[in-house]
Amino acid sequence: MEKVSADAFEHLYLEYSDKIFSYIYLLVNDNEVAEDLTQDTFIKAYRSLDQFNGESHLFTWLFRISRNVTIDYLRKKRLFTFFSIDKFQFESNQQTPLEIVMKGERVTILYEAIRDLKLSYQEVLILRKIKEFSIKETAEILNWNENRVKITTSRAVAALKKELMKRRENSEEVI
Repeated sequence: MEKVSADAFEHLYLEYSDKIFSYIYLLVNDNEVAEDLTQDTFIKAYRSLDQFNGESHLFTWLFRISRNVTIDYLRKKRLFTFFSIDKFQFESNQQTPLEIVMKGERVTILYEAIRDLKLSYQEVLILRKIKEFSIKETAEILNWNENRVKITTSRAVAALKKELMKRRENSEEVI
């Protein structure tokens, strides 16, 4: 692949940086760290653009780089956190304040439960269920085969359901 011009790479950055940032943020739960890791992702991508062979989509290739950059960061920091609900905006399409609060509480419980799952389950749930990547795209990003994505997604959903049931039982005991 021939060297990409600065203008072409800037276009690539403008097109994908927000999506890469939001993915990284979901894993690190820190705005500044997510910005730094997004920057690192694009630096690595620029330096290794000649290695991109076109077998996958450029977007999934970038996500794979961002995943590797983020996992390296998490390993160094030994932080295996998920993300906070604070940054999520809820549409208020004529919902009452009580409905908005109740929805926010349910979503908070869901994300806290996801945070308690092992990292591979968190990743596959983020990519498949939150970011809505296809099985093929998820496999490319995680460097897994498609069957592993299907199995891990199924196991992650089952583990999430189990975790939510456990939380529900624990909250009923408190009442």
